[in-house]
Amino acid sequence: MRAPSFWWQRRSSLLANILRPASLVYGAVAGSRMKRQGERADLPVVCIGNFTAGGAGKTPTALAIAEFLDAAGESPAFLSRGYGGRLKGPVQVQLHHKALEVGDEPILLAAMAPAVVSADRPAGARLAHEIGATVLIMDDGLQNPSLQKDCAIAIVDGATGIGNGLPLPAGPLRAPMEAQWPAVDAVLVIGEGEPGEAVACQAAVLSRRVFKGSLVPDRKLAEKLNGQKVLAFAGIGRPEKFFDTLRACGAIVEEPRAFPDHHPYNRSDLDSLRREAEERGLLAVTTEKDFVRITGLNGSGAWEGLMVLPVRLQLQDEAALRNFVLRKISDRRLRRS
Repeated sequence: MRAPSFWWQRRSSLLANILRPASLVYGAVAGSRMKRQGERADLPVVCIGNFTAGGAGKTPTALAIAEFLDAAGESPAFLSRGYGGRLKGPVQVQLHHKALEVGDEPILLAAMAPAVVSADRPAGARLAHEIGATVLIMDDGLQNPSLQKDCAIAIVDGATGIGNGLPLPAGPLRAPMEAQWPAVDAVLVIGEGEPGEAVACQAAVLSRRVFKGSLVPDRKLAEKLNGQKVLAFAGIGRPEKFFDTLRACGAIVEEPRAFPDHHPYNRSDLDSLRREAEERGLLAVTTEKDFVRITGLNGSGAWEGLMVLPVRLQLQDEAALRNFVLRKISDRRLRRS
């Protein structure tokens, strides 16, 4: 599913107003659900979520936090529900797993640290503890109350913020903001834009910590793209962000191909993309998430010549975020002692 454009209009559109009654019902149910008391895990839980449906940079943030936790002597593990995968878990992601089994994000995460997929979050936390994790990083799950969070960070896309500010289906919010703010300790605004600044200002008023950063492509690969004519394809929350990144690298995006978020590529899709790229003399480029949906963790199955452009989180003040997360983890342990 692609997010409808009216979600991101600051003023409510006709379609949003038509859907507003359904939005009120959805928001009431989602807000009530968030108030439930969750289970306390045997290890500190850091949740990386977002206020809205779709991508905002949760996975790169989870990877960045795992990296500095590892450097601090922790043994982080990831927990995901495995969106798009058929396995309900709890199961640890292994080399042989494909995105159709465990989802695309867990495969990316598992390349950094142990990753557990579980529709039942508390059961997934127990498995992570059993395999030796000292800190659990939840990729998504901010609105899921089944597991208590010791540190909850909401990722905000600077360009879109919270859109029209309405819950699904009239807008992009997963729950009303008045229900979500109490569950959040900090926001991380990724990228520039007035919508993101508006959320940051509201967070500051509510005494929530505000961090800022950007997603930057791999430098060496970005240099190779300069001046290249490309066929770019992506099945992520906002494919146009990927196309804009390529253009910022100097690539000439001759053919942008946008697929639905978490699109399960089939042989026909791949043959068509490869054939068009070869016939027109274009370099085919895609995202890491799309690549793992094609290949899985072991990297097999892609065609020769397909380029993948990884991005990573670059923080304005990495030390501040690191210290904030480590302090939250320490506070949790002090409460248990």
